[in-house]
Amino acid sequence: MKKISYGILIILFMGLLWYLFVKPSDYIIRFTAKTFPGDINQTLKLWNQNLSNSKEKLAGQTIEDNGDLLHLVQNIKFGDSVHTYYWDIKPLTDSTSKVIVGVTDKEHSILNRIKIPFSKTDFEKRSEKTVLDFMQNLREHTKNFKITIIGEAEIPSKYIAYIPIKGKQFEKADGMMRNFTFLTNELFINGAEFNGPPIIEVTYWDKKNDSIHFNFGQPIIRSENLPIGQEIKYKRIFKKKALKAEYNGNYITSDRAWYALLNYAKKNNIEVDATPFEVFHNNPNTGGDEINWKAEVYLPIK
Repeated sequence: MKKISYGILIILFMGLLWYLFVKPSDYIIRFTAKTFPGDINQTLKLWNQNLSNSKEKLAGQTIEDNGDLLHLVQNIKFGDSVHTYYWDIKPLTDSTSKVIVGVTDKEHSILNRIKIPFSKTDFEKRSEKTVLDFMQNLREHTKNFKITIIGEAEIPSKYIAYIPIKGKQFEKADGMMRNFTFLTNELFINGAEFNGPPIIEVTYWDKKNDSIHFNFGQPIIRSENLPIGQEIKYKRIFKKKALKAEYNGNYITSDRAWYALLNYAKKNNIEVDATPFEVFHNNPNTGGDEINWKAEVYLPIK
Protein backbone atom coordinates (compact mmCIF):
# COMPACT_ATOMS: atom_id res chain seq x y z
CA MET A 1 0.00 0.00 0.00
CA LYS A 2 2.88 2.35 0.84
CA LYS A 3 4.38 1.76 -2.60
CA ILE A 4 1.03 2.54 -4.23
CA SER A 5 0.67 5.71 -2.13
CA TYR A 6 4.19 6.81 -2.99
CA GLY A 7 3.50 6.10 -6.66
CA ILE A 8 0.34 8.20 -6.60
CA LEU A 9 2.17 11.05 -4.83
CA ILE A 10 4.97 10.96 -7.39
CA ILE A 11 2.46 11.04 -10.26
CA LEU A 12 0.62 13.95 -8.65
CA PHE A 13 3.88 15.78 -8.02
CA MET A 14 5.04 15.24 -11.60
CA GLY A 15 1.65 16.41 -12.88
CA LEU A 16 1.87 19.54 -10.74
CA LEU A 17 5.36 20.29 -12.04
CA TRP A 18 4.16 19.84 -15.62
CA TYR A 19 1.12 22.08 -15.02
CA LEU A 20 3.14 24.87 -13.39
CA PHE A 21 6.35 24.85 -15.44
CA VAL A 22 6.01 22.76 -18.64
CA LYS A 23 2.43 23.17 -19.93
CA PRO A 24 2.69 25.35 -23.07
CA SER A 25 -0.15 27.75 -22.19
CA ASP A 26 -1.71 29.21 -19.07
CA TYR A 27 -5.22 29.00 -20.51
CA ILE A 28 -6.77 27.26 -23.54
CA ILE A 29 -9.84 28.28 -25.55
CA ARG A 30 -11.39 26.11 -28.28
CA PHE A 31 -14.00 26.91 -30.92
CA THR A 32 -15.22 25.69 -34.32
CA ALA A 33 -15.29 28.09 -37.28
CA LYS A 34 -17.42 27.67 -40.39
CA THR A 35 -14.63 28.42 -42.81
CA PHE A 36 -11.29 27.03 -44.03
CA PRO A 37 -7.82 27.61 -42.52
CA GLY A 38 -6.54 30.10 -45.11
CA ASP A 39 -9.48 32.39 -44.47
CA ILE A 40 -8.97 32.20 -40.70
CA ASN A 41 -5.25 32.93 -41.12
CA GLN A 42 -5.80 36.05 -43.24
CA THR A 43 -8.77 37.33 -41.24
CA LEU A 44 -6.79 36.93 -38.03
CA LYS A 45 -3.92 38.99 -39.43
CA LEU A 46 -6.23 41.78 -40.60
CA TRP A 47 -8.06 41.76 -37.25
CA ASN A 48 -4.70 42.00 -35.46
CA GLN A 49 -3.72 44.93 -37.66
CA ASN A 50 -6.94 46.75 -36.75
CA LEU A 51 -6.63 46.27 -32.98
CA SER A 52 -4.93 49.65 -32.63
CA ASN A 53 -8.06 51.22 -34.16
CA SER A 54 -10.47 49.35 -31.88
CA LYS A 55 -12.40 50.92 -29.01
CA GLU A 56 -9.69 49.89 -26.56
CA LYS A 57 -6.94 51.10 -28.93
CA LEU A 58 -4.60 48.26 -28.05
CA ALA A 59 -0.99 48.89 -29.03
CA GLY A 60 2.14 46.84 -29.52
CA GLN A 61 0.42 43.85 -31.16
CA THR A 62 2.39 41.54 -33.46
CA ILE A 63 1.53 38.34 -35.30
CA GLU A 64 3.50 35.88 -37.43
CA ASP A 65 3.10 32.41 -38.86
CA ASN A 66 6.50 31.84 -40.53
CA GLY A 67 4.75 30.56 -43.65
CA ASP A 68 2.67 27.99 -41.75
CA LEU A 69 -1.02 28.75 -42.28
CA LEU A 70 -2.10 26.54 -39.40
CA HIS A 71 0.02 27.97 -36.57
CA LEU A 72 0.27 31.64 -35.62
CA VAL A 73 1.86 33.41 -32.66
CA GLN A 74 0.31 36.71 -31.61
CA ASN A 75 1.45 39.15 -28.93
CA ILE A 76 -0.95 41.77 -27.54
CA LYS A 77 -0.05 44.37 -24.94
CA PHE A 78 -2.61 44.98 -22.19
CA GLY A 79 -1.35 47.75 -19.92
CA ASP A 80 2.04 46.59 -18.61
CA SER A 81 1.48 42.94 -19.59
CA VAL A 82 2.12 41.20 -22.90
CA HIS A 83 -0.17 38.24 -23.57
CA THR A 84 0.91 35.65 -26.12
CA TYR A 85 -1.79 33.85 -28.13
CA TYR A 86 -0.84 30.58 -29.84
CA TRP A 87 -3.40 29.95 -32.59
CA ASP A 88 -3.60 26.34 -33.79
CA ILE A 89 -5.97 25.78 -36.75
CA LYS A 90 -7.12 22.27 -37.68
CA PRO A 91 -9.18 21.69 -40.86
CA LEU A 92 -12.21 19.48 -40.23
CA THR A 93 -14.04 19.63 -43.57
CA ASP A 94 -13.78 21.80 -46.70
CA SER A 95 -15.74 24.51 -44.91
CA THR A 96 -15.11 24.03 -41.16
CA SER A 97 -12.07 24.27 -38.91
CA LYS A 98 -11.25 23.69 -35.26
CA VAL A 99 -9.33 26.52 -33.61
CA ILE A 100 -7.36 26.00 -30.39
CA VAL A 101 -5.98 29.14 -28.75
CA GLY A 102 -3.38 28.83 -26.01
CA VAL A 103 -2.84 32.04 -24.04
CA THR A 104 0.17 32.85 -21.84
CA ASP A 105 1.20 35.84 -19.75
CA LYS A 106 4.90 35.09 -19.25
CA GLU A 107 5.38 37.67 -16.51
CA HIS A 108 2.60 36.17 -14.36
CA SER A 109 2.40 32.64 -15.73
CA ILE A 110 2.80 30.65 -12.49
CA LEU A 111 0.43 32.92 -10.55
CA ASN A 112 -2.20 32.56 -13.30
CA ARG A 113 -1.89 28.77 -13.26
CA ILE A 114 -2.32 28.67 -9.49
CA LYS A 115 -5.41 30.90 -9.54
CA ILE A 116 -7.24 29.52 -12.61
CA PRO A 117 -8.54 26.26 -11.03
CA PHE A 118 -10.07 28.15 -8.10
CA SER A 119 -11.49 31.41 -9.50
CA LYS A 120 -12.38 33.31 -12.66
CA THR A 121 -9.31 35.52 -13.05
CA ASP A 122 -8.98 38.80 -14.93
CA PHE A 123 -6.50 37.01 -17.18
CA GLU A 124 -9.16 34.43 -18.16
CA LYS A 125 -11.79 37.12 -18.72
CA ARG A 126 -9.41 39.14 -20.88
CA SER A 127 -8.42 36.08 -22.92
CA GLU A 128 -12.04 35.05 -23.50
CA LYS A 129 -13.08 38.58 -24.45
CA THR A 130 -10.24 38.89 -26.96
CA VAL A 131 -10.92 35.53 -28.63
CA LEU A 132 -14.68 36.22 -28.67
CA ASP A 133 -14.02 39.54 -30.42
CA PHE A 134 -12.12 37.71 -33.14
CA MET A 135 -14.83 35.04 -33.44
CA GLN A 136 -17.47 37.72 -34.00
CA ASN A 137 -15.22 39.46 -36.53
CA LEU A 138 -14.70 36.16 -38.38
CA ARG A 139 -18.43 35.37 -38.41
CA GLU A 140 -19.26 38.78 -39.89
CA HIS A 141 -16.53 38.38 -42.50
CA THR A 142 -17.70 34.92 -43.66
CA LYS A 143 -21.22 36.29 -44.26
CA ASN A 144 -19.86 38.68 -46.87
CA PHE A 145 -18.37 36.31 -49.43
CA LYS A 146 -19.04 32.98 -51.11
CA ILE A 147 -16.68 30.58 -52.88
CA THR A 148 -17.79 27.85 -55.28
CA ILE A 149 -15.20 25.33 -56.46
CA ILE A 150 -15.79 24.55 -60.14
CA GLY A 151 -12.94 22.06 -60.61
CA GLU A 152 -10.61 21.63 -63.58
CA ALA A 153 -10.87 24.27 -66.31
CA GLU A 154 -8.63 26.45 -68.51
CA ILE A 155 -7.22 29.91 -68.02
CA PRO A 156 -8.51 31.78 -71.10
CA SER A 157 -6.07 33.00 -73.73
CA LYS A 158 -5.94 36.80 -73.87
CA TYR A 159 -3.71 39.61 -75.11
CA ILE A 160 -3.42 42.14 -72.29
CA ALA A 161 -2.15 45.62 -71.56
CA TYR A 162 -0.91 45.56 -68.00
CA ILE A 163 0.88 47.36 -65.19
CA PRO A 164 3.20 45.37 -62.85
CA ILE A 165 2.42 45.92 -59.15
CA LYS A 166 4.04 44.73 -55.90
CA GLY A 167 2.51 44.82 -52.42
CA LYS A 168 0.75 42.99 -49.63
CA GLN A 169 -2.13 40.66 -50.42
CA PHE A 170 -4.68 42.89 -48.72
CA GLU A 171 -3.45 45.82 -50.86
CA LYS A 172 -4.29 44.01 -54.10
CA ALA A 173 -7.67 45.67 -54.68
CA ASP A 174 -6.23 49.08 -53.82
CA GLY A 175 -3.47 48.58 -56.39
CA MET A 176 -6.06 47.68 -59.00
CA MET A 177 -8.23 50.71 -58.24
CA ARG A 178 -5.27 53.12 -58.27
CA ASN A 179 -4.28 51.99 -61.76
CA PHE A 180 -7.66 51.20 -63.32
CA THR A 181 -8.53 54.71 -64.51
CA PHE A 182 -5.05 55.41 -65.88
CA LEU A 183 -4.81 52.10 -67.73
CA THR A 184 -8.28 52.15 -69.28
CA ASN A 185 -8.13 55.88 -70.18
CA GLU A 186 -4.78 55.51 -71.96
CA LEU A 187 -6.10 52.55 -73.92
CA PHE A 188 -9.39 54.29 -74.76
CA ILE A 189 -7.70 57.51 -75.91
CA ASN A 190 -5.50 55.50 -78.27
CA GLY A 191 -8.47 53.63 -79.73
CA ALA A 192 -7.75 50.23 -78.19
CA GLU A 193 -10.57 47.70 -78.43
CA PHE A 194 -11.30 46.03 -75.10
CA ASN A 195 -11.71 42.27 -75.12
CA GLY A 196 -13.15 41.28 -71.76
CA PRO A 197 -13.10 42.30 -68.08
CA PRO A 198 -9.93 43.25 -66.13
CA ILE A 199 -7.65 40.51 -64.83
CA ILE A 200 -4.74 40.02 -62.48
CA GLU A 201 -1.95 37.53 -63.03
CA VAL A 202 0.06 36.75 -59.88
CA THR A 203 3.69 36.12 -60.80
CA TYR A 204 5.05 35.66 -57.24
CA TRP A 205 3.31 34.80 -53.97
CA ASP A 206 5.30 35.00 -50.74
CA LYS A 207 3.02 33.19 -48.28
CA LYS A 208 5.35 33.80 -45.36
CA ASN A 209 5.11 37.59 -45.67
CA ASP A 210 1.68 37.73 -47.38
CA SER A 211 3.11 39.71 -50.26
CA ILE A 212 2.61 39.35 -54.00
CA HIS A 213 3.88 40.54 -57.37
CA PHE A 214 1.10 40.73 -59.93
CA ASN A 215 0.19 42.14 -63.31
CA PHE A 216 -3.03 44.15 -63.37
CA GLY A 217 -4.25 43.90 -66.93
CA GLN A 218 -6.99 44.81 -69.37
CA PRO A 219 -7.62 42.31 -72.19
CA ILE A 220 -7.56 44.04 -75.57
CA ILE A 221 -7.43 43.28 -79.30
CA ARG A 222 -3.83 43.58 -80.42
CA SER A 223 -3.24 46.50 -82.82
CA GLU A 224 -0.59 48.95 -84.00
CA ASN A 225 -2.11 51.96 -82.20
CA LEU A 226 -1.44 50.97 -78.61
CA PRO A 227 0.19 53.53 -76.28
CA ILE A 228 3.91 52.96 -75.86
CA GLY A 229 5.56 53.99 -72.60
CA GLN A 230 7.36 52.75 -69.55
CA GLU A 231 4.27 52.16 -67.39
CA ILE A 232 2.02 50.09 -69.66
CA LYS A 233 3.34 46.76 -70.90
CA TYR A 234 1.85 44.08 -73.19
CA LYS A 235 1.84 40.31 -73.30
CA ARG A 236 -0.24 37.33 -74.33
CA ILE A 237 -1.75 35.01 -71.76
CA PHE A 238 -1.86 31.49 -73.16
CA LYS A 239 -4.44 28.86 -72.34
CA LYS A 240 -3.44 26.66 -69.45
CA LYS A 241 -5.09 23.94 -67.42
CA ALA A 242 -6.06 25.13 -63.99
CA LEU A 243 -8.35 24.62 -61.02
CA LYS A 244 -11.19 27.12 -61.06
CA ALA A 245 -13.38 28.70 -58.39
CA GLU A 246 -16.06 31.37 -58.51
CA TYR A 247 -15.78 34.08 -55.87
CA ASN A 248 -18.62 36.40 -54.85
CA GLY A 249 -17.83 39.32 -52.55
CA ASN A 250 -15.58 42.33 -52.14
CA TYR A 251 -12.46 41.96 -54.29
CA ILE A 252 -10.28 42.94 -51.32
CA THR A 253 -10.70 39.37 -50.04
CA SER A 254 -10.87 37.44 -53.32
CA ASP A 255 -7.56 35.86 -52.27
CA ARG A 256 -9.65 33.64 -49.96
CA ALA A 257 -10.44 31.66 -53.09
CA TRP A 258 -6.70 31.04 -53.57
CA TYR A 259 -6.60 29.18 -50.26
CA ALA A 260 -9.80 27.30 -51.05
CA LEU A 261 -8.24 26.10 -54.31
CA LEU A 262 -5.01 25.12 -52.52
CA ASN A 263 -7.11 23.04 -50.11
CA TYR A 264 -8.96 21.43 -53.01
CA ALA A 265 -5.69 20.64 -54.79
CA LYS A 266 -4.19 19.06 -51.67
CA LYS A 267 -7.29 16.99 -50.99
CA ASN A 268 -7.35 15.70 -54.57
CA ASN A 269 -3.57 15.22 -54.94
CA ILE A 270 -3.30 17.77 -57.75
CA GLU A 271 0.02 19.62 -58.13
CA VAL A 272 -0.50 23.32 -58.72
CA ASP A 273 1.56 26.47 -59.17
CA ALA A 274 0.87 29.08 -56.48
CA THR A 275 0.37 31.83 -59.10
CA PRO A 276 -3.36 32.66 -59.06
CA PHE A 277 -5.13 34.28 -62.00
CA GLU A 278 -8.34 36.29 -61.52
CA VAL A 279 -10.99 37.69 -63.87
CA PHE A 280 -13.19 40.48 -62.42
CA HIS A 281 -16.71 40.82 -63.79
CA ASN A 282 -17.86 43.86 -61.78
CA ASN A 283 -16.63 47.43 -61.43
CA PRO A 284 -16.56 48.32 -57.70
CA ASN A 285 -16.99 51.99 -58.63
CA THR A 286 -20.56 51.28 -59.67
CA GLY A 287 -21.42 50.03 -56.17
CA GLY A 288 -24.14 47.46 -55.62
CA ASP A 289 -24.37 44.55 -53.19
CA GLU A 290 -20.84 43.15 -52.85
CA ILE A 291 -22.08 39.57 -52.50
CA ASN A 292 -23.18 39.86 -56.15
CA TRP A 293 -19.73 40.88 -57.37
CA LYS A 294 -18.18 38.01 -59.29
CA ALA A 295 -14.60 36.95 -59.94
CA GLU A 296 -13.34 33.82 -61.67
CA VAL A 297 -10.26 32.55 -59.86
CA TYR A 298 -7.78 30.07 -61.34
CA LEU A 299 -4.80 28.17 -59.93
CA PRO A 300 -2.58 26.71 -62.69
CA ILE A 301 -2.04 22.95 -62.67
CA LYS A 302 1.59 21.87 -62.99
